[in-house]
Amino acid sequence: MPLAIDSLAIRAPSGEPLFAPLTIQVEAGSVTTVMGPSGVGKTTLLQGIAGHLPAGFALTGHLALNGRPLNGLPAEQRRIGMMFQDAGLFPHLSVGDNLAFGLRATVRGRRARARLVDEALSTAGLEGMGDRDPATLSGGQRARAALMQSLLAEPEAILLDEPFSRLDQALRNGIRGFVLDHIRARSIPALLVTHDPADAQAAGGPMIPLDPAGVVNT
Repeated sequence: MPLAIDSLAIRAPSGEPLFAPLTIQVEAGSVTTVMGPSGVGKTTLLQGIAGHLPAGFALTGHLALNGRPLNGLPAEQRRIGMMFQDAGLFPHLSVGDNLAFGLRATVRGRRARARLVDEALSTAGLEGMGDRDPATLSGGQRARAALMQSLLAEPEAILLDEPFSRLDQALRNGIRGFVLDHIRARSIPALLVTHDPADAQAAGGPMIPLDPAGVVNT
């Protein structure tokens, strides 16, 4: 089922629009890419969709996920995962505890939670690293752990905020493939924002250019 974005617009605290109204339908298992230069509002777009819009900004338009309206819902009820440039791992938690943080509250019992964390660590190629400090992981390992953390929450959609931009070039292709392949395998819609054409090419879905002058809609 799709993530439907209809006539979405965001205004800055000054009242100025960040971009022209945006209409996209992101299909299940598809990765749609929004491209644009730094400062154009790509991250704010994702924050608005996820329900984390900064104070002073205003969103208009309609959002729906799997036919369920999102407007007005708090972030925790939207069932949308996010993956960031900095991997988003809590520095005060171990790698395993970071993954456990992503588990839904419906997963009850220490054994059940530990089993899901161990499976996620194995999937990410991080066996035996559950007790590690996230700071001891490489950039690629942190990216894989962050994806597992997001997927353990069983999101109905996932938003990717330039998650590959801080990786070394030698790592980027492999990690990008790992992330995109796992998202497609879950058959959830994904929206990727980036300024790297290689990301859009790897995503393989529709590409939406975003700039202050307007947006090409699909």
